[in-house]
Amino acid sequence: MAASPAPQAPRGRRIQVRRSGVHGKGVFALQAIAEGEVIIEYVGEVISWDEAQRRHPHDPAQPNHTFYFHVDEDHVIDANVGGNAARWINHSCAPNCWADEQDGRIFITALRDIAAGEELNYDYGLIIDERYTKKLKMEYACRCGAASCRGTMLAPKRGWRPVEPTRDSARQGRRA
Repeated sequence: MAASPAPQAPRGRRIQVRRSGVHGKGVFALQAIAEGEVIIEYVGEVISWDEAQRRHPHDPAQPNHTFYFHVDEDHVIDANVGGNAARWINHSCAPNCWADEQDGRIFITALRDIAAGEELNYDYGLIIDERYTKKLKMEYACRCGAASCRGTMLAPKRGWRPVEPTRDSARQGRRA
């Protein structure tokens, strides 16, 4: 069976980067976005984890803030080099988007209908091998304000799975 083509984000200006009440800059919908729609591809330079460690941190004043996106055990996307608006999408513990990895590419897709003016977000679910201490959780503090907020962008050590669409919403989107 032939591989399906990679999804394409619709053309036209549907999102905007601007100041966010959550953290720094954020990405906002300029028009309604339907559940299951691909919004934007997370792009940048694909580098090895060794190179990512060499480059880290992007901002010494905020050493835990990067534009890295984990692709696989060997590679990361560095959106600080050749990145687009996707790098400004903030974390939320109750996200309206999800990050869909396909063949080493990351597509930010609507989990539900998103209204014009709404800030886009997805659950970063950061995974760190070391023990989660209060100090570590605070280094990765979450400011999403959701009722279900974990208080940290770190993924829980047990039982956590990334937020993905239901089968019905996946069928409505590009996965037909």
